Amino acid sequence: MYNYKNISIQRLGHDWFLVLYKWKNICIDPFEIKENFEADYLFLTHNHKDHTSLNDINKIIKSDTIVICPPICEENIKDIPNKKIFINPNENLTLDDFSLKTLPAYNTNKFRSPGIQYHPKESGFLWYILDFDWTKIYHAWDTDIIPEMENIYPDIALLPVSWVYAMTAQEAVQAIELIKPKIAIPMHYDSIVWTIEDAKYFEKHTQCEVVIL
Repeated sequence: MYNYKNISIQRLGHDWFLVLYKWKNICIDPFEIKENFEADYLFLTHNHKDHTSLNDINKIIKSDTIVICPPICEENIKDIPNKKIFINPNENLTLDDFSLKTLPAYNTNKFRSPGIQYHPKESGFLWYILDFDWTKIYHAWDTDIIPEMENIYPDIALLPVSWVYAMTAQEAVQAIELIKPKIAIPMHYDSIVWTIEDAKYFEKHTQCEVVIL
């Protein structure tokens, strides 16, 4: 667990994070859950099985959990009776405990077949900037380097270092120059693709402080 100002943050594998704020559990993209707890807020970035895993969602959801996700996730979670807030790129949302902003996340040079990205911009996939009063967390999700990253200035940036589906470790180093965070936490490694060595490369070559969780 990493403590920063008014929050605590854990990476629990892959892109799966738990943020603790005001005694609330804020969960992002739970996948292959081993821990036992309940989510107050559940964020999903897109509908791929390692980000919208119904099996994992059902392990942590409770009757009053609020689910926030893009419309493309609706079919995956249609049987969950909880309150759902569907949000698109370039929107702002204020919740009871914090606020957030969304922007599009997408590939520019990662292709499943010629001309077809793994994560096309038109799919409406998201990344989130979560604003906890004095602390802003940027969850970049499965993205490449994109213009929307420029001058975000978050306190903490959660960045993929994974090859294949998202930024490589080398590209994540370049992305830091656009995003300008105070602290970076690598993700999307040591699960489906690649290893902690990619996170260590990122740590070695990045100018800002890096925390490997």
